[in-house]
Amino acid sequence: MDPRPDENPTDHVKRLLHEAFDSQIPNFASYNLVAGTGIAGSGGLKVIGYRRQPAELVLAPVSSTDLSASEAAITINNTNVNQLALLNDGGYEVATSTGRVFRFAIPGTPSIDVHVDDAVSVGAVIDQEIDARDFADFMDHFMNTIEGTESFV
Repeated sequence: MDPRPDENPTDHVKRLLHEAFDSQIPNFASYNLVAGTGIAGSGGLKVIGYRRQPAELVLAPVSSTDLSASEAAITINNTNVNQLALLNDGGYEVATSTGRVFRFAIPGTPSIDVHVDDAVSVGAVIDQEIDARDFADFMDHFMNTIEGTESFV
């Protein structure tokens, strides 16, 4: 990818989001990634990695100014999930056994801005319509997996 944001802003923003996730997750290649927007108490942009086998989510919050990791990524799977819910507005709520609650949406075309330096800002709209639908399918799978696990406890 071209590292110069003025020539390809969408690829530049995607590269920064991938780097924020990849820098924290050692086996990053096994995850599908989407950009999520936080709502209600867990605000902010997140890179969300997900995989079906084993079923798990990784929430990697990123800084809204430079798209770097803003806090440690959180892995959520059947060992620490407390609640998974589809919200009325189409977003999701995920709660862990430690009490962390995340509410986020996966927009089909998120608009993301990044500050390259004090004078330059780059904006991009990322087309993730297909990925957003795949993520919705994954969340259905994840919720069914967790419900199936709970019935044996």
